Amino acid sequence: MSDMGVGWLAAVIIGGIAGWIASGLMKSNTGVLMNIVLGIIGASVASFLFGILGVSFGGWLGYLVAGVVGACILIGIVRAVRK
Repeated sequence: MSDMGVGWLAAVIIGGIAGWIASGLMKSNTGVLMNIVLGIIGASVASFLFGILGVSFGGWLGYLVAGVVGACILIGIVRAVRK
């Protein structure tokens, strides 16, 4: 996270927003804490996957986009495993 230029407090705030957006897009009922976790872990997952493809995001907006995409991926994986 530090190489993206986003501090830990900003990561929590942006992660919460990203998780909230993703939970709205994916129609999942998650709480505030789970939204933050989904957003932060999702940003890490998406950054890794985009890195493999040669795409990089930076700053707050990039972290938000990566967080939303990654959180959507994580929600989809959890739904697939539960079925």
